[in-house]
Amino acid sequence: MTQCPYHQLGPLPDFFEPGEPGADDVTQMITPTGDKMWLVRDYALSRLVLADKRFSRTAAVAPGAPTFNDAQPVAESMMSMDGAEHARLRKTVIGAFTARKMAAMAPGITELTDRYLDALEAAGPGADFMEGLANPLPLDVLCQLLGIPLTDSAKFRDWVEVLFDISASSPQEKGRKRLELSGYMADLLAAKRREPENDLLSSLIQAQDRGELTPGELITLGLTLLMAGYETTVGQIALSANVLLSDPAGYRDLVEHPERVDAAVEELMRLTPTTPLSFSRVATEPVRLGSVQVQAGDALMVSLLNGNRDAKVYPEPDLLEPEGRDAVHLTFGHGLHRCLGAPLGRIQLQIVFRRLVERFPGLRFADVPEPVVWKDGMGTRGLSRLLVAW
Repeated sequence: MTQCPYHQLGPLPDFFEPGEPGADDVTQMITPTGDKMWLVRDYALSRLVLADKRFSRTAAVAPGAPTFNDAQPVAESMMSMDGAEHARLRKTVIGAFTARKMAAMAPGITELTDRYLDALEAAGPGADFMEGLANPLPLDVLCQLLGIPLTDSAKFRDWVEVLFDISASSPQEKGRKRLELSGYMADLLAAKRREPENDLLSSLIQAQDRGELTPGELITLGLTLLMAGYETTVGQIALSANVLLSDPAGYRDLVEHPERVDAAVEELMRLTPTTPLSFSRVATEPVRLGSVQVQAGDALMVSLLNGNRDAKVYPEPDLLEPEGRDAVHLTFGHGLHRCLGAPLGRIQLQIVFRRLVERFPGLRFADVPEPVVWKDGMGTRGLSRLLVAW
């Protein structure tokens, strides 16, 4: 059976290193910015922190709050809000991610996937899976959902990658790209107001006209949906492919049993999440977490990666269980802030791997010295190169 041990997860900070069971359920870490935060690694305690109102996202983005890096949502983002304000914004978009909507999008996603796989096949063995499929597909899907012209997708990719980069891009460059992106979104929304279409941005304009959104919230919400759904899906497709290709027998099993793809996708998201950490939260009152007393004002982050490998919940946690697991993984979060676009990310992964095992039964790493190159300095995990053959 396919295994994905910790040492195969690529470059990670030391605080993710597995320790003695129960001994490091909640530990203190020093963030790259020099701040102190609690890191929650236990599955049950992680679910508590992610769902409990005593741990605030709003307080975590307040001036002077501890930070992890500079690739964080702005205070005006839905991802930075609590309570009624968060619920109000979430309500305006949640209808776009229902099971019925996803079923309606599936044929278009399949068509896009096959188009990129056609090009990958034409490029021949040694082609880059990242440039051929993993990078362009999620952005095209988001552009179709939101109503962004596909001809503008290359510009968006440049903007979003700079904003997610936590080391190579300066704060000044991030600020410039954020202004460019906001200006583009404002112009696009103005054009859609003049000529509305059947897309999510046009729907959000109607919500603003009903008084449900302010003009600033409309722009921020559009950008949040684009940024939150792009880099994470790119990374998850790539990381999942990397695990499968690292075990040829496991990939062959999916070729022979394509009905197992959906369960395998859930296990791949559990084993190698593109987002290993939650956004930070700040305790609004003293809370006991396991053996640790968290004080009011303390900042916390949840290690989604460690929670997903908690042996108390997942026996043999490094094993990809082909029939799936009972416990829901933490990769999409938990509670009121659970990833809004989870159904869209999931269906893209399911379609990609169904089409891969059908069309490329002999898919493998290309026979070159370094077929896999890990991304460095990004706010999410991922690959910058994945050369394949078949």
